[in-house]
Amino acid sequence: MTSAPAALRELVVAACRRAGFHRVGIVPIAPSARAERYAAWLAAGHHGEMHYLATADHVAGRADARALLPEARTVVVVALAYGSEAPPAPTVDGVVRGSLARYARGTDYHLVVRDRLAEVAAALVAHAGPIATRVCVDAAPVAEREWAERAGLGFAAKNTMIIAPGLGSYVVLGELLVGAELAATDAAPERSRCGSCRACLDACPTGAFVDAYVLDARRCISYLTIEHAGPIPIELRAAMGTRIFGCDVCQEVCPWNAAGPGRAAPAPELVPRDHDHAAPDLVRLATIGANQLRGYVRRTALRRIDRPRLQRNVAVALGNSGDAAALPALVAMVANPAPLVRGHAAWGLGQLGATVPAVAAAAAAAITAAAASETDPVVVAELAAARARLTA
Repeated sequence: MTSAPAALRELVVAACRRAGFHRVGIVPIAPSARAERYAAWLAAGHHGEMHYLATADHVAGRADARALLPEARTVVVVALAYGSEAPPAPTVDGVVRGSLARYARGTDYHLVVRDRLAEVAAALVAHAGPIATRVCVDAAPVAEREWAERAGLGFAAKNTMIIAPGLGSYVVLGELLVGAELAATDAAPERSRCGSCRACLDACPTGAFVDAYVLDARRCISYLTIEHAGPIPIELRAAMGTRIFGCDVCQEVCPWNAAGPGRAAPAPELVPRDHDHAAPDLVRLATIGANQLRGYVRRTALRRIDRPRLQRNVAVALGNSGDAAALPALVAMVANPAPLVRGHAAWGLGQLGATVPAVAAAAAAAITAAAASETDPVVVAELAAARARLTA
């Protein structure tokens, strides 16, 4: 069973619309024009501990998507908007609350985009017969932002995000590699429309942008809270604020993300699941049990990090909260079984005591008590630094 490329294009576009995607573009397979730029980014070490990005499979897939599906002749690129509303005030209900990146407050977008693209692939095969396809979300080694530009979905911003005019950058992307020729959609690739604006570059709390379009992941809060497995550099902790999974600052300041009356509603799965996912209760997460945590992170992007890493982030956020109600949680965390958590809880006690004078004495006492039995050398150093800060 065969169909003309134009007919297949119309079928796929209609299927994408039925699946609820906000943008769709179709382009023929071609090698990446940015393979050398990607190699230079890796060579500079800007990928940090994300060593998988430098593996042969990832480099090959980003250079040419046919490394993932040799039969591929066409790429279908889609964008799906997620909830962009501002989070509630940190202490609006008296609870010490933190922040999750907006994309992480609902169902894991990898699951949402994957399932919707699978529907599109099924519709294509049902109409045209056996055709090789492969669904890709950002965990797959494809140059998805370059494909989004080529397909006319949007343009690359200086913060490396894709801006889809009318939606802004609060979108997630997906690709369907197709082993058949589909006529391309009409949208032409867009040039960057950032002009002289550098709001995103200047607003980054940790100075993660080397230059426009160049991100050093090692300083990025999203990387530090998600990908980075060890201790967070001390000099970057205060700048993290109460963010425990990801960061939206460079998007929050972008003029293209100013809400307009005609903005499309986000995918219903990609809005906050509830208030505790819009603004998580940091005290609860500080000592949450394994079973309770599994329920909290179920089918969300938060599944990507384990409990010690999440509680490491929570300890930093509690220290930065400026709220005396954070003290008991931090005191409990300096007895956590994981040295990673204990070390950051020590820093959190020092930070909270230094910024909330009313709890300084209690924080110092908790640090002294913890130091009396601590044997891990890294945690011992963290406790000593925190105590010195409070007794200076």
